[in-house]
Amino acid sequence: MARRLRFNGTGSGDTGCPAVHEDLDTRDVIVHGPPLTDPDDVAQLQHLGQGEVPIVVPRDLLVDWGPKDVTRDAKIIDLDAFGKLFETFKHTAWRLETRRRYASDEQTDTYREFIANGTVTWDMDSWYCTTIRTQTAAGKTVGRVRVVDSPPTPGQRYLMVNAERNAALGEDMRNLPRAEADRLDLGDEDFWLFDSRLVALLNFDDADNLVDVELITEPGEVIRYSMLRDAAMHHAVPHDQYAARVAAQR
Repeated sequence: MARRLRFNGTGSGDTGCPAVHEDLDTRDVIVHGPPLTDPDDVAQLQHLGQGEVPIVVPRDLLVDWGPKDVTRDAKIIDLDAFGKLFETFKHTAWRLETRRRYASDEQTDTYREFIANGTVTWDMDSWYCTTIRTQTAAGKTVGRVRVVDSPPTPGQRYLMVNAERNAALGEDMRNLPRAEADRLDLGDEDFWLFDSRLVALLNFDDADNLVDVELITEPGEVIRYSMLRDAAMHHAVPHDQYAARVAAQR
C-alpha cells in the first residue's frame, strides 16, 4: 500500500528540488535532492547501508520544513476562545471547508426550513453576522472556499444558500469541485487561517460533530496551510457563478 505523503515544502523555488515530505501515518520524513556522488566524499560517511543513497540538502531546508517537535502537544482552545479570534484578527480571516456535512447545521431551525422549502430566513443580527459585518466594514478581509461534491450533498446545498448570507456580510465566497480539490492535494483538513500567522484546525468525529479546535502557530505549519489557501483560492469559482452552474445541471 502506498504511503500517504504530505508535501511540507521546498527551498529551491521553481525547481522543486530538494524538498521535504512527511508520511502522515508513520511520521517518517522523506527528503530528496541531488545525490552525493564524489567517491572521496562518500568514503567519509559512516553507517551508509547497502541500497542507501546519500543526498545533499541545504541546512535551511530542514530548519524551515522539517518537523520541529514530534511530541508537540496539541493546543486545544474552547469555543469562546475560538470566537474571540474573529473579533481580534487584524487583517484576514479565511477558511477551507472540506466536509460533506456538518452535524451542527442539521440541528438548526434554518436547516429544517431549508429542507422543508429550499429557502432560509437568516438572523442577520446574530453574533457572527454582527462581528463579520463590523470587520469587513473596517476594511478587513474575510473569505472561504467550500469544497463541493457532484452532485452537492444536502448539507452542501444548505451551505450554498448560506453563502448568500455570508456574501451580504462582505465575505469573499468561493466554491471548488471535490475532484479539483483532490487533484490539488488539498486534503480533508477543515480550518480557519487568521492573518497568515495562526491556524484554527477544526477537528470532527466520525459523526461529523465538531470535537475541538486546535490552535497551530508553528511557522512551518502555518506556511503549509497558507499554501493550501493559495491553491484553493486560485482554482475556486466565485459562489454566484458556481451556484448558477449547479442550478443549470439539475
